[in-house]
Amino acid sequence: MTTIHPEVLAKLRQYDTPTICNLIELFEVRPRHTGYMDARIRACYPELPPMVGFAATAAFRASAPLRQGESYGSLEAQIERFGELSGPPVVVFQDLDDPSVAATFGEIMCTAYKAFGAVGLITSGTGRDLDQVRALKFPAFTNGACCSHGYVTILHVHAPVHVGGIAVYPDDLLHGDCNGVTTIPREIASELAEIADDFVGAEGVILDTLRSGTPSVARLREARAESHALIARLRARVSRRK
Repeated sequence: MTTIHPEVLAKLRQYDTPTICNLIELFEVRPRHTGYMDARIRACYPELPPMVGFAATAAFRASAPLRQGESYGSLEAQIERFGELSGPPVVVFQDLDDPSVAATFGEIMCTAYKAFGAVGLITSGTGRDLDQVRALKFPAFTNGACCSHGYVTILHVHAPVHVGGIAVYPDDLLHGDCNGVTTIPREIASELAEIADDFVGAEGVILDTLRSGTPSVARLREARAESHALIARLRARVSRRK
């Protein structure tokens, strides 16, 4: 498995998720309409900076009382497995209740996850204690909010889950912000970080022209041509490495 160094994660964290998606497209490792979560998954705290980490997956159900054991009883077992990941965990839940009948997370769970190194949480279900979790500055992505926790049960820890229209596997690399969440193919993560500044610079050619105070269609056409040429060079650069 490809090792991803902390400095690569730090670099990726400097860019918004749409830029990350644009960069992934240059490598042509997957169809452009795949690999990211759909509009059902939304940032609870869009003001927070980008989240980058590795998927700690689990399934969740809250619609039925436990036959034995305690609600939240699998929390410790889930946290213990954080050590199996390649870096900082992002907790990813598939809510098996459809529609969601209770919140996947609240203040206590998010406080526990953050205390053990997690950098965010994603659920196909709902969340609660949203003001308290905001105070933690803990990124959370949900399909809505719900005031109760029901019969919360954590199931199938570190197994593949389906969230926001995509499959997420344990230890997948994830990037998320106010625009949504995408996976990053591990094999291109380091190269993606290497070319990010050049890509942003290429897009900046167009933006600088538009912000110049004296834009014209002719100048815009020239700027777009220059930008596209720079991006084409980046695409050729990464394609030669395949």
